[in-house]
Amino acid sequence: MKYALVTGGSRGIGRAICLSLAESGYNLLINYKSNVAEAEKTLALVREKGSDGEIIKFDVGNGAEIEKVLGDWIEANADKPIEVLVNNAGIRQDVLLMWMKAEEWHNVLNPTLDGFFYVTRLIIKSMLMKKYGRIINVVSLSGIKGMPGQTNYSAAKAGLIGATKALAQEVGRRNITVNAVAPGFIKTDMTTDLNEKDFKALIPMNRFGEVEEVAEVVNFLASAKASYITGEVISINGGLYT
Repeated sequence: MKYALVTGGSRGIGRAICLSLAESGYNLLINYKSNVAEAEKTLALVREKGSDGEIIKFDVGNGAEIEKVLGDWIEANADKPIEVLVNNAGIRQDVLLMWMKAEEWHNVLNPTLDGFFYVTRLIIKSMLMKKYGRIINVVSLSGIKGMPGQTNYSAAKAGLIGATKALAQEVGRRNITVNAVAPGFIKTDMTTDLNEKDFKALIPMNRFGEVEEVAEVVNFLASAKASYITGEVISINGGLYT
């Protein structure tokens, strides 16, 4: 019974990834932090795809909580190996650096970088033992190009890109791939405050992307077909300059 863990899997890109992986035969471990109703909705949609799974509540930036909640789940479910890990959880708090508060810096870096560290460190142990695994990190155009007003978000995602490339070299011999996808402007809760008309002129394809377009790339990277791709960052941005 193979499982995929998607952090921040209750809504937006995370939900789309859960549904795409469900179609590929994975059972889903859907992480959420606070919105249980949306997490349960995602699980219901996964079941409509003919798969199954569970919701699991923990704060990706809290190492002790992860060790307790996720660690206990792994120990109690030895017959349910997590073959795919998608580090998707993250937030934006946009503000110019000169006005940025310390908490606005840490609030953004913590779930992305600490979340990657705490969750991946726990999951990768069993992947190394089984000599198989797929790790996909959701980064951003902001982490490649840098975006004004997003110094915190750009730093977090750029750091995750570096971690992706380094970890890929550490675990490649154990048949574990580590890649990242870098969405541009995608229609999600995180972009509802952006006016698509103001930005689509910058995008060669003249539109924002859909969450399913990101999810399909993640699904491919999670598959056996992508077994010789590792340490890569795949942009999904409609041709926007990176």
